[in-house]
Amino acid sequence: MKKNETEKQLSDQALGAIMMALQKSLLEQSDIVPALKGMRFKESPAGLMVMNPPLVKYEYGDEEASTDDEAVVTSTE
Repeated sequence: MKKNETEKQLSDQALGAIMMALQKSLLEQSDIVPALKGMRFKESPAGLMVMNPPLVKYEYGDEEASTDDEAVVTSTE
């Protein structure tokens, strides 16, 4: 079967960005739809890339930890 030239595939980076959006929505107990709708994609040789991957912020330890203990995780490749 010949691949249609209008077909696109997600790159590993885009899949990671979608997984990060899912993790963020689960952590925050929020709807994932706005995050998915807001993603901007760009074509690359590896497939579609997300130009604005989500940031997932979380704290180590208990909820009263200082902001110095915060970590920011983003999907990059």
